[in-house]
Amino acid sequence: MSEIHWTDGDTEHTARWHSETGLPAPGHVVTADDRMNASTAHRLACEGTALLWQGDYHQARQLLLAMGRRVDRKTPSAAPSPTAAFHLQRRASGHRARVLGRLLVPLGADYTLSLRRAPDIRAACEEAYGAPRPTPSVVSLRELLGVIGAHQWRTKGVDVPALDARIHPHYGVFSPVRGEYVDLVAQAPLPSPAAQGGPAFDLGTGTGVLAAVLAHRGISHVVATDNNPRAVACARANMSRLGFTDQVEITTGGELFPPDRAAVIVCNPPWLPAKPNSALEQGVYDPKGAMLHAFLTGLAAHLLPGGEGWLIMSDLAEHLGLRAPDELRSAIAAAGLRVADRLDTKPRHPRASDPTDPLHTARAAEVTSLWRLTAV
Repeated sequence: MSEIHWTDGDTEHTARWHSETGLPAPGHVVTADDRMNASTAHRLACEGTALLWQGDYHQARQLLLAMGRRVDRKTPSAAPSPTAAFHLQRRASGHRARVLGRLLVPLGADYTLSLRRAPDIRAACEEAYGAPRPTPSVVSLRELLGVIGAHQWRTKGVDVPALDARIHPHYGVFSPVRGEYVDLVAQAPLPSPAAQGGPAFDLGTGTGVLAAVLAHRGISHVVATDNNPRAVACARANMSRLGFTDQVEITTGGELFPPDRAAVIVCNPPWLPAKPNSALEQGVYDPKGAMLHAFLTGLAAHLLPGGEGWLIMSDLAEHLGLRAPDELRSAIAAAGLRVADRLDTKPRHPRASDPTDPLHTARAAEVTSLWRLTAV
């Protein structure tokens, strides 16, 4: 167990350190309250000093926003290429996370936040962190705000028109806010073995949204897999809420594919072949495209005769220069697969039309596709 140490007056304190992003416990910690201004807080955080907040909760949130504005003033220089722009943005994003992650707050053993005007966050923390621990802890305020936001998303849910229902994401599980890829799965024609009652697989199910869409379309048996325990719990809760527990089986294990074969196998792997900076980024970044290539190389052996693999991919990696333009088609052919069809859609998320985004050119050109793959 990692610990954090600080001194308040002549008294030394120790608490358990918790970081979902895996950051090590800060070595130098000072206490801070409403008297500290943003310039001082920003300077100390940039120097590597963590600030343990002991003042008003809402003042701490305002301080975090002000620190963020100071970090953002140091805009990276213009990049010579989309690839360079991507790496500059990743570097700037990492620096921002480290600096803002040094504003800390104390949590009681029961997840009570003992700050003036603090909300009751116990339910949000228990959802994210599990049952209360026997000792107090310290977390970054930035992370805690993410936990609170995730609790609100989980309570409210995300509207999924293809289901005429809502999916409720859990903390640490990729939320289906980009509905265009969900619509592709709802609209793609089912291969004949699936239309005749054959089973389906959903690999890396996350919230379970695509498994639910397949069940909603009438597939009587869907096996959905994920190695993330949070995703497994999330998907099972969503299937129960939607009434699909008899149709959808949620499993976990070390293998990407379940045993046996299926009429349709859906996979929506992380779209960018880059290293995630934390476990929370694993839904976006896939080092060297490992999951993508595991899906392609194993697909033919797990398809029923006449079955299809549905690969959902964005071409953002190609526009950023992270993947060669013909690399995906070459990998498909090398795996003994044929492209039966491809359904395309343009992204609808706000960043695709935001000219201030450093990656705007690539995002504006992005296309999301459902590749219908069959064994040769």
